[in-house]
Amino acid sequence: MSQIRRVTFDLEALRSLVTGIELGSFALAAVRLNRSTSAVSAQLKKLEQQSGLPLLQKAGRRLELTAHGELLMAYGRRLLALNDEAVNALNGRHLAGSVSLGLQEDFGEALLPELLGQFSRAFPQVEVSARIGRNTELLQAMRQGELDLALCWQGEENTRSMQALPAVPLHWIGRSDADLARWLTGEETLPLLLFDAPCLMRTCAIDALDRAAIPWRIAFTSRSLSGIWAAASAGLGITLRSRFGLPAGLRIMEHSLLPPLGELGMALHSAEELNPAAERLREILLERLAIPVAESSSTAEIFYR
Repeated sequence: MSQIRRVTFDLEALRSLVTGIELGSFALAAVRLNRSTSAVSAQLKKLEQQSGLPLLQKAGRRLELTAHGELLMAYGRRLLALNDEAVNALNGRHLAGSVSLGLQEDFGEALLPELLGQFSRAFPQVEVSARIGRNTELLQAMRQGELDLALCWQGEENTRSMQALPAVPLHWIGRSDADLARWLTGEETLPLLLFDAPCLMRTCAIDALDRAAIPWRIAFTSRSLSGIWAAASAGLGITLRSRFGLPAGLRIMEHSLLPPLGELGMALHSAEELNPAAERLREILLERLAIPVAESSSTAEIFYR
């Protein structure tokens, strides 16, 4: 009876794979991980040798995950998350206190379950309170000393201790392309689903359509992102958002008549004096958001041979 070959995957090699795919570039991964590109290349080859399976394949000038690579990627994320959680727990076993965090609703849906879950498990003695709100509300709370940290979209308002983060692309988002031709060829005015004013993305959407001379009307407004997503899912129109928290059933709208959109920066605002627990959460947030995640998690640039 043959014995199953036991393999212990190299966590640092898994980190190179996961980081490269998430960033969309193994060159960026090398910078992020403070390694040479040749070292990252060697780690990827080591993973393929350990697994005995092809994990990456060429797609033009790019690399994409094979089916085996996608499976290892999913396990790699879980292994690294558990490893990092253990390191944080050991390093912060005496960490206690409280942290108050403010999040734009986009970030709350995308980051709150994963990030705060890991943080709470690693630092069980720290009490975390979160407030979901819009930029104006969160920045006002920062100025009044009600929050330790606030992750916001970067607009004209700043605070004294603000860390600018990389911008993320903006997209037109809706249920399907079925109604776009009718809306964009003049049969019907393009219906928009927007936050109440003032709103950075509302302004971006209207300005872009006006520059393209596309008639529009506001079909639905809401004070909550869940309301916007519900209206989009019902087919009431299109909205302008980032990919953060994009629900199943909605998609990025791609049509030649839709005007291209730019990017919107993120910013992490901090109180001038942070307790050790808040400082640790700040470090984790900055590490998580220091380099923008690629539009697709299935491909990465080829930089090695």
